[in-house]
Amino acid sequence: MTNPIAQIIHAPESKTLEFKRDLSSPRPLLRTLVAFANSAGGRLVLGVTDDRQVVGIDSPLDMEERLCNLIADSIAPRLVPNLELATVDSKTLLVVEVFLSGTRPHFIKAEGMENCVYVRLGSSNRKADVQLIAGLQRGVAGVSFDALPMADLDINDLDLQAIRDDFPGRTVDERMLQSLRILVKDQGRRVPSNGGILLYGIDRRQYFDDAWIQCGRFIGNDKADIFDHIDINVPLPKAVDEIMLFLKKHAMRGSDFSEIRRKDRWSIPVNILREVVINALVHADYSHRGTPIRIAFFDNRIEVESPGLLLPGLTVEDMKLGVSQIRNPVIARVFRELDLVEQWGSGIPGIFREVKANNLPEPLIEEMAGRVRFTVPLAEIVPLSREQSRKSTTSRPGSRREQVGEQVDEQVSEQVTQVLRACKSGPRTKADLLKAAGMASVYLNYQRHLVPLLEKGLIERTIPDKPTSRLQKYRLTDKGRRVLEEKA
Repeated sequence: MTNPIAQIIHAPESKTLEFKRDLSSPRPLLRTLVAFANSAGGRLVLGVTDDRQVVGIDSPLDMEERLCNLIADSIAPRLVPNLELATVDSKTLLVVEVFLSGTRPHFIKAEGMENCVYVRLGSSNRKADVQLIAGLQRGVAGVSFDALPMADLDINDLDLQAIRDDFPGRTVDERMLQSLRILVKDQGRRVPSNGGILLYGIDRRQYFDDAWIQCGRFIGNDKADIFDHIDINVPLPKAVDEIMLFLKKHAMRGSDFSEIRRKDRWSIPVNILREVVINALVHADYSHRGTPIRIAFFDNRIEVESPGLLLPGLTVEDMKLGVSQIRNPVIARVFRELDLVEQWGSGIPGIFREVKANNLPEPLIEEMAGRVRFTVPLAEIVPLSREQSRKSTTSRPGSRREQVGEQVDEQVSEQVTQVLRACKSGPRTKADLLKAAGMASVYLNYQRHLVPLLEKGLIERTIPDKPTSRLQKYRLTDKGRRVLEEKA
């Protein structure tokens, strides 16, 4: 054992440590061993109560033999842990050490692999779903989800202009895309990889429903009342700047922050947040369905949540020490080529070094049910002003706070008029409408100025069932036509 057993006893239960009094309830114990083998390894100590009282075990050799038989009869594939007897306060303990297994996923034989694969989540065991089991199998095979081919697609399903924008001066052709594994070979053809579509797919959401980022600014320190939110659907490399724009915008909204900077520092730790955001985009488990990446801005903290658990063999403590495993090598390669990865430090350790150097509160990394949350506490509270809070609470829950309403200023009213006039003669693209309003064709302008018009029913999509289609256009509704006539 690398750690003295006396020290282990006083440690809290965790992803890699659990205590049991005896073998009176073998099923939970077997689940823990399976979860250790499927996750990051761990130690199970028999002879210690939940409140850390060392009671020891009776007939240690008999218990050791019984446990070995239980493991052999109940767990598949075969699991061979290390068992060791140890003495503390003249009492005998049985310590079972399990390593991350190269034959995972392990499961309880009596219930079958589909029903009894467990992984470790904090200090508890969680039953793995089909997606997580597939991820465990890919990990053993050395295959990443983002490198898998999308056999039914071709190069025309990639947004080549977005790639050219990100790689100016480089020839964007099949050879270049294949070198980045945006295109991969499959059955004699070059097709986009999962990562290629996640990065630059024209209809990315058609294939990956949750490959988007949800940003919200909440009033106070919980999610009871939302002040502002945006949904970001741009290519992943561009999403970094869109997220940071949202965070910076709301860092300036507080009643105590009339300037962008104070003493040459942002009111939010920009460098740290940028690294946390990039880490979430690069290491999210995009095979996990049901939740997007979420950025939540509260008065006292910012939370960044990405789908998926930590990769097998990795713990939060390992991350802080600089141990790194790349979940998405295709996405990571593109981010590295664009100088987005490790811009100012060395990943997670760099974040904690930056925090310490600037005397900021230490971030918190948590592995939760189906996701990883990175919480960045704010050194200074960034409250919403009373006037803004009052405006928010009188609006419908979840509504956009920068939408077109009855009390719009003259500039916004003119922009609305220009957009509606552009639609009057026929359907127009998003770029056409923003150009008509004198704005750049960027995602943030789309969210701020076109989406509210859609929500108010002044314009509508020509392809409503595919909002992100490259053929999407927008046309004037009857309501929008009436509003335009009233403005004439």
